Amino acid sequence: MKSGDIFGYAFGAIRLRKLRAGLTTLGVVIGIAAIVALLSISQGLQVTITDQLQSGFATDTLVVSPGGGSGFSGFGGGIGGGSGSDFSLLVSDVDLINAIDGVATSAAIIQEVSYIKATDQTVVAYVVGVDFVAYSQIYSSTFVAETGEILATPEANSVVVGKRVSDPWGNGTLVCTVGDVIEIVWTNTTVRPPMNQTVEVTVAAVLEEIGGFSLTGPSDNSVYLSLEDAQSLFGTDECDRIIVQLTSDDDETIESVSDAIEELFDGQVSVSSSTAILGIISSVFSTVELFLAGIAAISLLVAGVGIMNIMIVSLMERTREIGILKALGMKSRTVLAIFLSEAVFIGVLGAVFGIVLGWLLAVAAAQIFTGGGIAAATGQAAASTGQAAASTGFAITPLLTPTVLLGAFGFGIAVSVIFAIYPAWRASKLKPVDALRYE
Repeated sequence: MKSGDIFGYAFGAIRLRKLRAGLTTLGVVIGIAAIVALLSISQGLQVTITDQLQSGFATDTLVVSPGGGSGFSGFGGGIGGGSGSDFSLLVSDVDLINAIDGVATSAAIIQEVSYIKATDQTVVAYVVGVDFVAYSQIYSSTFVAETGEILATPEANSVVVGKRVSDPWGNGTLVCTVGDVIEIVWTNTTVRPPMNQTVEVTVAAVLEEIGGFSLTGPSDNSVYLSLEDAQSLFGTDECDRIIVQLTSDDDETIESVSDAIEELFDGQVSVSSSTAILGIISSVFSTVELFLAGIAAISLLVAGVGIMNIMIVSLMERTREIGILKALGMKSRTVLAIFLSEAVFIGVLGAVFGIVLGWLLAVAAAQIFTGGGIAAATGQAAASTGQAAASTGFAITPLLTPTVLLGAFGFGIAVSVIFAIYPAWRASKLKPVDALRYE
């Protein structure tokens, strides 16, 4: 029998049992749809978050944090060093770092969470002390004023505020704007009892909206003041971290400067590069995608068991038919090919409809959650009561890559064929006499 005849015979057998074949195919459709939907959303989420992070990163920068070990402490915690170290970075350490070959400039960061009071509103924000000249040079594309002016040598007690500090709810209801006098209230927990320290500052500029998580760079939820003012307000010469801008973002420069900084501080600091942090995040997402694909694959394996069950039933029903065909001269391998062809048809139909359904589910999920995107709260802000949240929403566009598309298609067919091998093998081994005597 020719290949075309085998496929025609298999297709005819499926057409005669439409309902059964449809239900069998439905199992494959659901499994493939689950894989495609989960991976499309997770890959879309990865691209969105990576873009958001890159908006706050500068690829030619290093982050120096006190303490050895890993310098990446994850979302919300910013960049921190290893635990258990009493070593502290000082503001003056930037002079030592700036003397290293390959360093363009560096900026010490003093950061504390404080209350910002303006008119009758109170918001919570990071108050960040920076050298405006160095910080503006490092983050020249994101540390940009929308209104007002960022002066290289700001007047005492003048600040630059992020977009979400000025407009926490993103609806034009301003808490503060350029020229307003606001209060920074910081709770000093190093003394007993804890004591609030208040300073009045003038808003000199409001930053353009940055977006993103801004693990190391400017943030919409921060208030920036000069290092000198920060040292006076927080009563310290220690800094949380130092951002180092390199003369080049090539691997050789990153490695040599990182080694020099670690040697300079005798291994008491951790040095993280922005590209390394992005690599870690990509690795985490790859693991998550593998986990999600594994969960979805379970449903496809269940569908495969269903295919095997249905084909065994079909074999029992068609035993006499197979006996007649073999008595007329049909070879065992032809019977095997017919059964496997039926499995291929089921796999192809299930994969095609599953991919389409999975993509529609992924798009629908994004639309349902935010009307175009899945909102994710990325920061805490305050309300008039003193506790509110400033959230930044971002949209997720499901991403169906060729790898996922072809992988889902091939996996659907492979599962169908693999689970059909046993019933097909049993059918091919039937003896004509025994098959014709089968009741």
